[in-house]
Amino acid sequence: MDILSVLGLIVGFGAIIGGQYLEGGHLDTIMNAVAMLIVLGGTIGAVMLQTPLHTFLRALRITKWVFFPPKFSAAETLDAILSWNQIARKEGLMRLEAVAMDEKDLFRQKGLQLIADGAEPELIREIMEADLDIQESNDIASAKVYEAMGGYSPTIGIIGAVMGLIHVMGNLADPSSLGAGIAVAFVATIYGVALANLLFLPISSKLKSLIDHRSRIQMMLIDGLISVADGDNPRNIESRLQAYLN
Repeated sequence: MDILSVLGLIVGFGAIIGGQYLEGGHLDTIMNAVAMLIVLGGTIGAVMLQTPLHTFLRALRITKWVFFPPKFSAAETLDAILSWNQIARKEGLMRLEAVAMDEKDLFRQKGLQLIADGAEPELIREIMEADLDIQESNDIASAKVYEAMGGYSPTIGIIGAVMGLIHVMGNLADPSSLGAGIAVAFVATIYGVALANLLFLPISSKLKSLIDHRSRIQMMLIDGLISVADGDNPRNIESRLQAYLN
């Protein structure tokens, strides 16, 4: 679990709620189910309208990465590459087909299979980089779903506030209720701005960061696979890939 993401969520929302309490306010004054329904429903609806179905579903699936990020280790990748290189030098490139079958990661599996099939290094690079570009593009588009939510929710919050004020103006005959009514109307604005800046936009940025990190590791993997296919010396491979560890 990513402790920093959990702490960020607690600190962010805790500061808002704590500030409300320290100013003498009550929690129930910023709790309004109707306002939350307007902001969340309107935001999600707008994003669903602009996003293809497969991108929207992919965004939902990778949301867990914020708290449970996939593990992509440069050091582990280097060790795997050196191990494959040793097998290839001792037993031949064909032996990597059996190694590929044991790999759970489909990207690694494809690269090893290409080497075992005797593909030229440049063809391997071309195929693997094309896969990487498509995968990265799809996941970045999914991360931008939350970026779009962060753009829509403040505006939807203002719409909710205006709707609340319209309701208040319809009850001008009861001046005693105006103050409380106006306060409730602006709760929707708070929800819209808070959700955008404390949840949606940070989630989008975190996902983009994780996707970028994964892409760097996969570029390292491609360079390593090319070196294995070329039969490079293990020391040369390690020296070439050392930059990724830094």
